[in-house]
Amino acid sequence: MFGWSPLAIIIILLAVFLIFGAGKLPDIGSGIGKALKNFKNSLSGKDEIDVTPEEEPAPKKRQITRSKSVATPKVKKQAKSKSAKKA
Repeated sequence: MFGWSPLAIIIILLAVFLIFGAGKLPDIGSGIGKALKNFKNSLSGKDEIDVTPEEEPAPKKRQITRSKSVATPKVKKQAKSKSAKKA
Protein backbone atom coordinates (compact mmCIF):
# COMPACT_ATOMS: atom_id res chain seq x y z
CA MET A 1 0.00 0.00 0.00
CA PHE A 2 0.85 3.64 -0.04
CA GLY A 3 2.23 5.27 3.11
CA TRP A 4 2.92 8.89 3.95
CA SER A 5 6.42 9.52 5.16
CA PRO A 6 7.15 12.53 7.41
CA LEU A 7 9.30 14.04 4.65
CA ALA A 8 6.41 13.86 2.13
CA ILE A 9 4.03 15.55 4.61
CA ILE A 10 6.55 18.36 5.24
CA ILE A 11 7.03 18.92 1.50
CA ILE A 12 3.25 19.04 0.94
CA LEU A 13 2.75 21.50 3.82
CA LEU A 14 5.59 23.68 2.52
CA ALA A 15 4.02 23.74 -0.96
CA VAL A 16 0.62 24.69 0.52
CA PHE A 17 2.28 27.45 2.55
CA LEU A 18 4.03 28.84 -0.52
CA ILE A 19 0.89 28.71 -2.69
CA PHE A 20 -1.61 30.23 -0.26
CA GLY A 21 0.62 32.32 1.97
CA ALA A 22 0.55 32.80 5.73
CA GLY A 23 -2.50 35.09 5.69
CA LYS A 24 -4.84 32.61 4.04
CA LEU A 25 -3.93 29.50 6.02
CA PRO A 26 -6.05 30.33 9.13
CA ASP A 27 -9.04 31.08 6.90
CA ILE A 28 -8.61 27.79 5.05
CA GLY A 29 -8.28 25.89 8.33
CA SER A 30 -11.40 27.44 9.85
CA GLY A 31 -13.33 26.81 6.64
CA ILE A 32 -12.36 23.14 6.62
CA GLY A 33 -13.26 22.85 10.33
CA LYS A 34 -16.72 24.40 9.78
CA ALA A 35 -17.31 22.13 6.80
CA LEU A 36 -16.46 19.01 8.82
CA LYS A 37 -18.68 20.18 11.70
CA ASN A 38 -21.62 20.78 9.37
CA PHE A 39 -21.06 17.40 7.72
CA LYS A 40 -21.09 15.61 11.08
CA ASN A 41 -24.25 17.48 12.12
CA SER A 42 -25.98 16.53 8.89
CA LEU A 43 -25.15 12.85 9.43
CA SER A 44 -26.52 12.91 12.98
CA GLY A 45 -29.79 14.49 11.81
CA LYS A 46 -29.47 17.81 13.61
CA ASP A 47 -30.62 20.64 11.38
CA GLU A 48 -28.99 24.00 11.88
CA ILE A 49 -31.96 25.81 10.37
CA ASP A 50 -35.54 25.05 11.36
CA VAL A 51 -37.62 24.85 8.19
CA THR A 52 -41.02 24.11 9.71
CA PRO A 53 -43.60 26.64 8.51
CA GLU A 54 -45.03 29.01 11.08
CA GLU A 55 -48.61 30.14 11.23
CA GLU A 56 -48.92 33.60 9.77
CA PRO A 57 -50.89 36.15 11.77
CA ALA A 58 -53.96 37.71 10.18
CA PRO A 59 -53.00 40.72 8.07
CA LYS A 60 -53.72 44.06 9.67
CA LYS A 61 -55.96 46.55 7.96
CA ARG A 62 -53.99 49.43 6.56
CA GLN A 63 -55.33 52.86 7.30
CA ILE A 64 -54.93 55.46 4.60
CA THR A 65 -54.13 58.88 5.99
CA ARG A 66 -53.25 62.16 4.38
CA SER A 67 -50.18 63.99 5.42
CA LYS A 68 -50.69 67.38 7.04
CA SER A 69 -48.24 69.17 4.81
CA VAL A 70 -49.79 69.26 1.37
CA ALA A 71 -47.56 70.87 -1.20
CA THR A 72 -49.23 73.74 -3.02
CA PRO A 73 -47.89 75.00 -6.32
CA LYS A 74 -45.99 78.25 -5.99
CA VAL A 75 -46.76 80.97 -8.47
CA LYS A 76 -43.75 82.98 -9.54
CA LYS A 77 -44.24 86.66 -9.99
CA GLN A 78 -43.18 87.82 -13.39
CA ALA A 79 -40.62 90.56 -13.36
CA LYS A 80 -41.67 93.68 -15.19
CA SER A 81 -39.67 94.37 -18.26
CA LYS A 82 -37.53 97.52 -18.49
CA SER A 83 -39.76 99.00 -21.16
CA ALA A 84 -42.79 98.74 -18.90
CA LYS A 85 -40.96 100.56 -16.11
CA LYS A 86 -40.06 103.53 -18.37
CA ALA A 87 -43.59 104.14 -19.61
